[in-house]
Amino acid sequence: MAPPALPRPLRGIIPPMVTPLIDQDQIDTLGTERLVEHLIGGGVSGVFVLGTTGEATSIHPRVRHQFVELVCEMVAGRLPVVVGITDTCQSTALELAEQSFAAGAAAVVAAPPYYLPMSQDDLRRYIECLAECLPLPLLLYNMPSCTKTVFTVETVQELSQHSNIIGLKDSSGDLEYFAEIVQLTHRDPEFTLLIGPEEKLARSIVLGGHGGVSGGANMFPRLYVSLYEAAASGQTERVHDLQQVIQHISASMYHVSECGARVLQGIKTALSELGICSGVIAQPFRDYRDHERAVISAAITEIEPQLEKLCPPRQTAQ
Repeated sequence: MAPPALPRPLRGIIPPMVTPLIDQDQIDTLGTERLVEHLIGGGVSGVFVLGTTGEATSIHPRVRHQFVELVCEMVAGRLPVVVGITDTCQSTALELAEQSFAAGAAAVVAAPPYYLPMSQDDLRRYIECLAECLPLPLLLYNMPSCTKTVFTVETVQELSQHSNIIGLKDSSGDLEYFAEIVQLTHRDPEFTLLIGPEEKLARSIVLGGHGGVSGGANMFPRLYVSLYEAAASGQTERVHDLQQVIQHISASMYHVSECGARVLQGIKTALSELGICSGVIAQPFRDYRDHERAVISAAITEIEPQLEKLCPPRQTAQ
């Protein structure tokens, strides 16, 4: 089935899917299918594979390619699939983009190449060259905590003029920066602006953003879709109530260890506890131990009744 046309701008919740694994080099296929259906059933607007939450930098290129094909096949054109192609090697990024296009993905996402920090001139040149070669439209990914390089406001403004660069996902956590980007790109109503940190999703919508790439939506997609809809329609009290649950998730599930991958560990462990997919983490990080899993399980027990009250399952037409 052909992929759906990519909305411009892309609005709503586009979860950064985890990559369910049985071991370091083997995908949890049944878990991936359950996760895809869980997300679609939760009302998300698209899925983003091979991002930070998808452990793209920790899994073998062969597994990345397999995962793209698997997800596109399972989504089957029901939603746009966007694929992270960030790499330190341009040829590797382009190979994944070509394969994503062939599999039916709708767009690709690229952060600055990591390891050595880049000047803004080098970054602009690299991204422009990449965009010229890509078979799919490109969203920029601002993730300075992991890449050492920021897309400055001025660089985003310049790159937004390129016909094949269609948006930005900002995971800096800096709402002042986000507001500046909104102001500088408002002349192009089709340029997508998405935010990463879910704790700041509602405020980003008020500022003029179009949605969120919220890791917690892997676990509880209805919650994040409901928060987006409430923020977009100005339902202040409902935003407050939903935001309280999201803050609870962050406080109780994302800080169980001191590991740099603790958010991912929390999400994957929760998905395992919920019976959706394996909780295996790719090396060099580790799965949670029993006492850590118990913390996540207790948090789920506290959160689920709140979800049933605030955002019960939607009724489907008979």
